[in-house]
Amino acid sequence: MSPRKARLVTEHIRGRSVPEARTVLAFTPRAAAREIEKVLRSAVANAEANHNLRGDELVVSSAFVDEGPVIKRFRARARGRGVRIQKPTCHITVTLVAPERAPEPAPKAEEPEPKAAANKPAAKKPAAKRKAPAKKKEAKA
Repeated sequence: MSPRKARLVTEHIRGRSVPEARTVLAFTPRAAAREIEKVLRSAVANAEANHNLRGDELVVSSAFVDEGPVIKRFRARARGRGVRIQKPTCHITVTLVAPERAPEPAPKAEEPEPKAAANKPAAKKPAAKRKAPAKKKEAKA
């Protein structure tokens, strides 16, 4: 299975609860969904057996796909030729956590209080006074 094709499916289950992720995978019409569902079932079984956690309460904290080795095959073509076919493989990783240990977004840094003078609107300057129009000088003949 191509890692690129599998990544499209893992994006749908990241951050969801296990029952919700199973539902999404059941209704995803891609071959990668079947394989990722097997990995998810295996991860839930490991959490239940090794860590005494309930499978329905777990959350998919991360799901990612890495590239595996490429299997090379030959396909027969016309005139006795052969063409190399590359079959990419992938490593699917699904990490589950209990909801109380789910990664939370980092708290925002506290903003310093603005200075009181900065909140005051700036004093408006008075409008400039108009000068009287210049007097025309009479030309002497």
